[in-house]
Amino acid sequence: MLALDAAGTRGTAVAVRRGRVVLVGSDAEVQPLIGAGTRVIELDGRAVIPGINDSHLHASWLGALWPDTVFGAMGEQGDAVAFEGDPHDAAPAAPLITSAGEARAAILRAGRLAASLGITSYTEPGLGPGEDAGATGCFGQLVLDEYRALAAERALTARVTVLMLFGVLDGPSELGSFTARLNATVRETGQPDWLRIAGVKIFADGIPPMLQAWTRRSYPDGSSGDLLVAGADIAEREASLRQMISAAHLAGFQVGVHATGDRAIEVVADAVAHAQAAAPAELRHYVIHGDLVARESLSAMAGLGMGLNVQAGIAVLTAPWLAGVLGEQAAADAWPLAEALAAGVSLSLSSDAPVLSPDWREGIAAADAWMGSPAPGEEEQRMLALLHAYTVAPARQDGAEAWKGSLEPGKVADLVVLAADPLTVAPAELPGVAVDLTVVDGEVVFEREAALVG
Repeated sequence: MLALDAAGTRGTAVAVRRGRVVLVGSDAEVQPLIGAGTRVIELDGRAVIPGINDSHLHASWLGALWPDTVFGAMGEQGDAVAFEGDPHDAAPAAPLITSAGEARAAILRAGRLAASLGITSYTEPGLGPGEDAGATGCFGQLVLDEYRALAAERALTARVTVLMLFGVLDGPSELGSFTARLNATVRETGQPDWLRIAGVKIFADGIPPMLQAWTRRSYPDGSSGDLLVAGADIAEREASLRQMISAAHLAGFQVGVHATGDRAIEVVADAVAHAQAAAPAELRHYVIHGDLVARESLSAMAGLGMGLNVQAGIAVLTAPWLAGVLGEQAAADAWPLAEALAAGVSLSLSSDAPVLSPDWREGIAAADAWMGSPAPGEEEQRMLALLHAYTVAPARQDGAEAWKGSLEPGKVADLVVLAADPLTVAPAELPGVAVDLTVVDGEVVFEREAALVG
């Protein structure tokens, strides 16, 4: 039993009542709580961990596209796979979702997949009117409306956090439209522990392999990238980006900024610093992807309480592309996961599914591979840190660490039973450890056939 709480609690049993954790401790401590109607699940050497929180997962797109993903299956050795174009620009020739019924089916299908992987919470990073005419149909207001309906029906099997999208996915946004839509947003959902409108997503720049990340480095064509925000020149675009972040902060919205270039991330962190100075509030703003984040920016982000949300599988797969446009040293310095943790930045790992598979076990293996071998004797701490990045840190990103993310008395009973203790296997072996049971709010939402008794 890995509680993953601040005290490092470990036990052999956990008791759950009415959707909440009652006790984590020894078998002897839990035994008196067993009543005539209690379901007892014998672990027999298996492990229980908090439910997985995939903090950057496009569930409606995943449900519509699965079993396909943008990259396809990762090679057995984590080798890069061939893909032509921007991995975020994988729109089909025709929309995948064209009706409320199709949106509902996609969300529910993604929910079943998430449950089978032990995912009990996830963030939809970009839904709203900016994508109403989007090519996939997977990110518009129609999808958000269907989430609201499913939450009202209590039909969701994972807790969902939403970032609103007021511009185009992986494309430009415009300050006036952004502000108007921000002010018109209805955030109340009726079931905030199941569906929460947390904030807004802004696309600052693109990605390095497409020469789109705004960086202090130079690409082969002599350019240094640009910002996606609308404006007559880079100065106007930067000013608009800063105003968007300030406006969202003042309105009480969390801001998740898609930013990959070091220059873009510097501006985002500086804009957050100015917004917080003008109106102090802990809204947990964060950088999404952060490929080329500089060490100085990590220090600034830590001081501001900002988070970093990274997809390690993308780092492993696209590093050769980044090296091809910015050089081997830039690729070696990119996605500094260990440095982010050392700087005190709240690091959340996620999948960006369906860009990658939503399997968090593959994500942990990729993160470990990217970070390199830990020092002798530090293997357990590495695994614990990576598990934290899929549980505790995302709960903080959600502003929900007081009631989810770890197994502690009083917190929601969102948990996963694994076929083996993750601390007894190497991260590269974790994808082979089966998910036997997934529990959300004390209710079983997935049970592997013939895996459990009792």
